[in-house]
Formats: sequence, structure tokens, C-alpha cells
Amino acid sequence: MDHKTNVRRAGKFACAAAAVLLVAGLVMGANSFNTPSTILHVVTVQWKADSTPAQQQAAIDGLKKMSAEVPGIRNIWIKKLKVQPAAFSTVFAMEFESKAAFDAYTNHPAHKAWEKVYLPVREESQTQDITN
Repeated sequence: MDHKTNVRRAGKFACAAAAVLLVAGLVMGANSFNTPSTILHVVTVQWKADSTPAQQQAAIDGLKKMSAEVPGIRNIWIKKLKVQPAAFSTVFAMEFESKAAFDAYTNHPAHKAWEKVYLPVREESQTQDITN
């Protein structure tokens, strides 16, 4: 084999290798996502004007306690990144493992106990529930 043939073969091999790497990169870089069947319960809160930061924190702390006691709550989110409208200063979310767990939550004794701390300081809340 002469030098020119070797150079052509090396060039073809380099192009084929580059194509394989490009395809592998596209496959690995593709976004993947899931559509879970869990239920998200997202609540935005406007506190009463005369509520104190301590009362508001007690409501959030009570949410954590309640979530540990109610069967079927998988996760909670309590750190605000952005809340709309502006009068609503707090947001939290709860993930329920099933519709049955979500339905049972409302009348659970731990939820009723939490409401005794939360409702007296809440002016208004807006709730969105979502699933797949």
C-alpha cells in the first residue's frame, strides 16, 4: 500500500469515528423526563397583615410535622423561589403517592391539627393540584 492510500483510509476512519461520536453525543445529550402518577398539591399563601413572622414559621414547621404523620406524602417543598401574585409571599408543595393518599389527607387528624396553627394566620390561599 502506498502512502496516499493509507492517508485516505485514515481520513475515512477519522470521519467515521467523528460521526459515531456525534451520534453518541446527541443520544447522551437528549433530555429525558418522566410523567409520574403522583399528585402535586401546590399552595400559595397570603398571610394576614397582623400575623407575625413567628406565626408564619410555626405554620411552615407544622407543615413539616404534619407531612411526617400523614401516610402517602412523599415529599414537600417549602423554599420560595418565586410567588405570584405579589401579595402572596409564601408557597409550599406536597407530593402524594396516590389519589387515595391525597383524598385521605384532608380529614387526617394531623392535617386537622395543623389547620389550627395555619388557618388563623392565613388571609387567603390559592391551590393547584396536578398529576399525569
